[in-house]
Amino acid sequence: MSATPLKGLRVLEFSHTIMGPCAGLVLADLGAEVVKVEPAPAGDHTRRLPGFASGFFATFNRNKRSLALDLKRPEGQAVAHRLAARADIVLENYGPGTMERLGCGWERLSAANPRLVYLALKGFLAGPYEHRPALDEVVQFQSGLAYMTGPPGRPLRAGASIVDILGAVFGVAAALAALRERDATGKGQRISSALFESAVFLMGSHMAGLAATGEPPPPMPARRGAWGIYDVFETAGGEGEDNQLFIGITSDQQWARFTAEFGLREMAADPRLATNALRAAARPWLIPALQEVIGALPREEVAARCERAAISWAPVGRPGDLFEDPHLLAGGGLLRTAIDAAGGGALFGLPALPVEFGVARARPGLTRQPPRLGEHSAEVLEEAGYSAAERERLLREGIVVAAPEAG
Repeated sequence: MSATPLKGLRVLEFSHTIMGPCAGLVLADLGAEVVKVEPAPAGDHTRRLPGFASGFFATFNRNKRSLALDLKRPEGQAVAHRLAARADIVLENYGPGTMERLGCGWERLSAANPRLVYLALKGFLAGPYEHRPALDEVVQFQSGLAYMTGPPGRPLRAGASIVDILGAVFGVAAALAALRERDATGKGQRISSALFESAVFLMGSHMAGLAATGEPPPPMPARRGAWGIYDVFETAGGEGEDNQLFIGITSDQQWARFTAEFGLREMAADPRLATNALRAAARPWLIPALQEVIGALPREEVAARCERAAISWAPVGRPGDLFEDPHLLAGGGLLRTAIDAAGGGALFGLPALPVEFGVARARPGLTRQPPRLGEHSAEVLEEAGYSAAERERLLREGIVVAAPEAG
């Protein structure tokens, strides 16, 4: 079994920020030949974002080639049409109507390639909102995700761009399904995934809970817990995240192992704690009692006992901890990636695609660092059949931009 099952699949990616680049990343990591078509001369604006967004480009653009192309000029559009005629998938996540204005919408490209699967990643699917621009954070608020994440009265976006990423993965799933249908019909199609509907999908269990109980779900920090012990506890040695552990006990068997490991014989025999439902009702006094026990032990000791008891536990981690996580390092979960695509600088381990293949449990890896702007313009044009003279003219007239030779 191979960790690159999409080898030979040709993808043209017209994208920026996270949703589109993430969809391209998934396809590229799985072996597809992904050409990232960036606007000439400046390229994907994600290359220049500051602050918390400064790592976006490195995270979502490995294993791709970069073609810098001016789609605002007819000659640039002609290049895109020629490349699309050879592609299996075109994916884009520009604002509503942008690709159509650039002459590269579904109707134009599919006319030249009826087998094309055209993945449009948008803010909204069909309906009254479909022409609105959208952002991950916008739909987190609109869908109720921000309401459910923050404490009452303080809606809060999630700590990562989860809707962008989820929408991208749904889009890839739809694209692969469309390719399977193309195998039977010989015809491609336009497909779409969207931020708002992806965020709404995340709200499905809360909607179902409301329908089942008639009670509006409270924000997660104020929720009525389903489990008796499902909390963050302070351990000995001080306060703060460095001395905290999350412990979750989700079955009566786990409760029995937990009480045995921590020597809690009275609790194990207490009929008020015999089932999870009873423990959940006893939380007002049970959690403080457990905190007293756990708070007297060092964090390492609590962790070791939870591990021996085979119950769920975790430290309160931070992003920086993941660079040295022993599990990720042992399992190929981090790929040594250049953060600065312009060249130079150190390599850092960034997350691999979270899948594995075959009995060997092979993980998709890194074959190309995130590209410099236009790094592969010349070779992509050559593969598309442009002569040396044609390539030189496109470069000279600024329709195509190529990165300077490294050296």
